[in-house]
Amino acid sequence: MKASLLPLLACPSCGCGVSLSVRKQEDLEIVEGSLACVDCRATFPIRAGVPRFIERAHLGDQSATARNFGAQWQMFDEGGDHYDSQFRDWIRPATPAFVKDSTVLEAGCGKGRHTRLLADWGAAAVVAVELSAAVDVAYRHAGRLPNVHVIQADIYRLPVRPVFDYALSIGVLHHLPDPRAGFQALVLQLRAGGAVSVWVYGREGNGWILRVIDPVRRRLTSRLPPAVLYWCSLALALPVALLSKGICGPLARRRLAAWLPYRDYLAYISRFPLREIHSIVFDHLNAPIAFYLPHGEVAAWFRDARAEQITLEWHNRNSWRGFGVVPGQM
Repeated sequence: MKASLLPLLACPSCGCGVSLSVRKQEDLEIVEGSLACVDCRATFPIRAGVPRFIERAHLGDQSATARNFGAQWQMFDEGGDHYDSQFRDWIRPATPAFVKDSTVLEAGCGKGRHTRLLADWGAAAVVAVELSAAVDVAYRHAGRLPNVHVIQADIYRLPVRPVFDYALSIGVLHHLPDPRAGFQALVLQLRAGGAVSVWVYGREGNGWILRVIDPVRRRLTSRLPPAVLYWCSLALALPVALLSKGICGPLARRRLAAWLPYRDYLAYISRFPLREIHSIVFDHLNAPIAFYLPHGEVAAWFRDARAEQITLEWHNRNSWRGFGVVPGQM
């Protein structure tokens, strides 16, 4: 943690400011210490450079999600050149130029793959929030960059002030017990005129996943030990990669893939390395909670937030990519 994070923080319980106590510091990084609310006196440790705002009593159904995704991002902890184009695609119409000089809140940063991109694009500050143990992977990848702050916290109880120019959550809200409440929590942290981006699973176009994969995920694979799921998902990733790279990708480039089921998505991932396809398959089987959200529901999030300049697009015919500007707090 850097001392420059302090003006952005607020107690997750009462919303008041926090004070800092330092036990160990390395250059700009406060490696060990604590934060204390100036009003209610709640205290939060700083360990291994990361402020920890997790209150286990409030996690409820999210405990299993945090456990599973913590294990996932510790297994699949490497970076990749393909993340840049993938991330740009997920947040469109936001661009690197839009991010530059902005104060950014990233809710659910995982291993920090997008955190680093936001920092490289010139954000004034990026506050990257992660619930799971993957927060330590994110800190290793991006936490020591001068414009990055990595914190461990719950999206429902964000320990920040409403000062952000841009808030985003990519592939996270659909894993929350209440995705709408997660979206609302993001919007509440924006200044007037701030923007929000989300990418979530869609109900439309995912009928076969809902009928076949989702019941298996809920009843079996999300309960497997991570090491077992790793090898099971690899066995499934190999034929997916073969179908994607050997058939859908080449045929899509020749406009001959109209008859293929799930063609848009399989052609899209054909440019990814096998390791990333393995990670995607693991991800779909790993989550204890996964909602596949219809267009109308996601549109209502933005409408209820009184957002303007809304863009809501069907991404790869299986997910929703949304963006909007919020003129004032909800």
